Amino acid sequence: MSTRARILAAAERLLGTGRPEFSMRELAAEAGVSFATPFNQFGSKLAIMHALSQALIAEMRGRVAAGPKPTDAALRVLAAVAITAEVMLEQPAVNRAVMGALGAPGAEPGAVLAASRALWAAAIGDGAGLAAPAYAATILPDQLAFGFRGVLSFWTAGELTDADLPVQARKAAAVALLGFVVPERRDALMAILTGAPD
Repeated sequence: MSTRARILAAAERLLGTGRPEFSMRELAAEAGVSFATPFNQFGSKLAIMHALSQALIAEMRGRVAAGPKPTDAALRVLAAVAITAEVMLEQPAVNRAVMGALGAPGAEPGAVLAASRALWAAAIGDGAGLAAPAYAATILPDQLAFGFRGVLSFWTAGELTDADLPVQARKAAAVALLGFVVPERRDALMAILTGAPD
């Protein structure tokens, strides 16, 4: 395991114990490296959190790519939402701490939005089943990223339960998709929003 990977794994272990306020000294000890190594590898604790977020999104993207491949873009997005919520719930303490840290101002912005945008663009794919596929491909990735991040922020703050996370993430995606689906798909999306059976 590389030094960077050891540091990230150690950070996850510390976060998993409910200690988001760990010090870099504690992190170095947990990773079995010198005190300066986390700084040399990442520069700051916030950069470590950004790296953990990047790894999380990469895991989501990998699972989405390996998951079901409906021919309809809206169904692909909804399948991706289920997968991303599932990934977040696998380590809720860790992922809440990472999300909470990403909301803090830092000297250097991260690349979380770009990674999230790429995840949703991959889910949209060729846009099959959308009324304006090319236009949707330029607009929807950002809107899905913003919507999912919004739901995650309320989950991180404890205003949404773990059970609420996939439900509300699915609703946020449905709202974004409503403006782009062909008319015959609108009823299915409205059913998601109203809680009616699919």
